[in-house]
Amino acid sequence: MDIETIPAPEEEVEKVKYLYEKMKAKRAKRNGYEDDPDKYSFADYLKNTGFDGAFGRIICIAYAIDDAEVKVISHPDNEKLMLKEFWEIAKNIECFVGYNLMDFDMRFIWQRSVKLKVQPTIDLNFARYRNTPMYDVMKEWSKWGSQKDPGLETVALALGLESPKSGIDGSMVWDFFKAGKIDEICEYCKRDVDTTREIYYRMTFRK
Repeated sequence: MDIETIPAPEEEVEKVKYLYEKMKAKRAKRNGYEDDPDKYSFADYLKNTGFDGAFGRIICIAYAIDDAEVKVISHPDNEKLMLKEFWEIAKNIECFVGYNLMDFDMRFIWQRSVKLKVQPTIDLNFARYRNTPMYDVMKEWSKWGSQKDPGLETVALALGLESPKSGIDGSMVWDFFKAGKIDEICEYCKRDVDTTREIYYRMTFRK
């Protein structure tokens, strides 16, 4: 499985701005001077909310069950419905497989579910150093020992697989969304799932 996310919506911007100003004041007090705003502008701060379920949003969730085709759940204007559909599927899943799944995808889904009052259908265990009920391909690749885990594309190419990042990568999702290219984002998310599954099969010696 894999998700794609974007920054906070317009109605949350004032809250984000408040937090940004507090962050700037703390940095100034700690450093003894006002930071150069160009080093970390509000635009950058706002964009980075796309990596945090407190204010960022999910655009799509792509998944594949066993060897079945990759499917995608996407309701750009109704994130709550998307989460409900995901948890309905999740209740029958024994093990979730993803790349950086524990620290990003599943954590983000859980945070958004709390925010939007969508109760999960299962109680996921986020305990580290284990591979059930979540098999984090990134962590398992480094066996939980790397200071800097490689990206999905790096591992894919190392194993002789095609890069899933053709024409778009995660840093471009927000721009694609603003351009109305939702279908392209969903297809990209599905390619990540396909690649993650291939890597998972290689790592577990199923192929």
